[in-house]
Amino acid sequence: MLTHLIEFVYRLLWGDLFTLPVGGGIGISLMVVLLFTAGIWFTLRTRLLPVRLFRDMIAAVCEKNQNKEGLSSFQTLVVSTATRVGMGNLVGVVAAVSAGGAGAVFWMWVTALLGASTSFIESTLAQKYRQPDPLYGGWRGGPAYYLHALAERRRGKKLRHSVTAALFAVSGLICWCGISQVISNSVSSAFQNAFHIPPLTTTLVLTALAALIVLRKNATVKSLDVMVPIMAVCYFVLTVGILVVNFRQLPAVLGRIFAEAFGLRQIAAGGFGAVLMNGVKRGLFSNEAGSGSAPCAAAAAACDDPVKMGFVQALGVLIDTVVICSCTAFLMLLVPQDLTAGLSGMDLLQTAMQYHLGGFGTVFIAATLALFSFSTFLGVLYYARGNVAYLCGDNWWSQTVYKMIALVMLLIGGLQAYTVVWDLGDVGIGLMTIFNMIALYPLSGEAMDALNDYEKRKKLQ
Repeated sequence: MLTHLIEFVYRLLWGDLFTLPVGGGIGISLMVVLLFTAGIWFTLRTRLLPVRLFRDMIAAVCEKNQNKEGLSSFQTLVVSTATRVGMGNLVGVVAAVSAGGAGAVFWMWVTALLGASTSFIESTLAQKYRQPDPLYGGWRGGPAYYLHALAERRRGKKLRHSVTAALFAVSGLICWCGISQVISNSVSSAFQNAFHIPPLTTTLVLTALAALIVLRKNATVKSLDVMVPIMAVCYFVLTVGILVVNFRQLPAVLGRIFAEAFGLRQIAAGGFGAVLMNGVKRGLFSNEAGSGSAPCAAAAAACDDPVKMGFVQALGVLIDTVVICSCTAFLMLLVPQDLTAGLSGMDLLQTAMQYHLGGFGTVFIAATLALFSFSTFLGVLYYARGNVAYLCGDNWWSQTVYKMIALVMLLIGGLQAYTVVWDLGDVGIGLMTIFNMIALYPLSGEAMDALNDYEKRKKLQ
């Protein structure tokens, strides 16, 4: 019954809202409409911010934190990167290429470039409407909080809860539980392929390790500070090395990506919709722009200007998809197609790594995925803090209950079907996006005012 409900909501969000009469018909979902419309609108409104202010993004990340009460800009980038790099860049890209082919990678790039401006808007607003966190110290916030502020403004009075804010918070908690399932599902599959370890054993160990960290008060960010930079650099260096060795094949791979993204063969066969949909869907799952996840980390930063945190998270979107996702995609697409035909999920990625690095490749990707996935789990639980507090108030029992639920979902996910696990995450992120967009459009003027003020001050310096 629950599986049927998940699949029903999934079809409403990600199924065809209407069909464009091109070739065999291109199905366009509600999520594609929302994300592309918002991405185009905010990119134009910020006057191509990702290109125009790229140097300012780098400077914002490197800025030192003078206030010890909150996270630094770099730490918020680390937390958001923890949830992007791993599930998005490994599992998400694999899912996109498995279902949509090489052309899906191009649409992931488009989603990221458009999403950077959307991420700037939502993260700037999260900084502006953040609140002190009496439980963990520092700050907390996110879409639930600026949705609440918008509701109070429209109603003209103080509210204990806003319906839309509460719905966003619930959707986020559902999404992050779904991600917890994806984590254990992917790691148990990878370890079974690499080490022949039964999925149940891997899942139990993963859950026990996660419990040791998340049930402690402030161990999450400290753990991520160590894990994320090391694992991201190691993965990036190794993949770049493989690309250098195979540089003669890169033009052919790029040609395949663009050919399948716009190819007449896909349109004529009615498969273009699958290419587009899987690229956008996995692109959103990877970079989170517009979904309202990253603002939960952005709000926690001790930043002297909300615009700077918007820059940090916009840069995070570009690093995530344009750089790291591309590395994973190229690793798979450099492998002869006859070796990967019919493969999906972690089987596809591990086959690719085995082709490039032999037996070490399979072991490396399993270990890397375990670390990336573990950091993703810690990151989404950090996101959940503020949403749980919004729904249940400032108390430790509600925080602990959600952590326990997430650990249970982590345990269940290792034994569930691959498609069901992904569908739950997609349902949650789709609902989050809908509620987040309700606030982004009416409040985006405030983010633009802050950006214009920043640029005026910059000219006077």
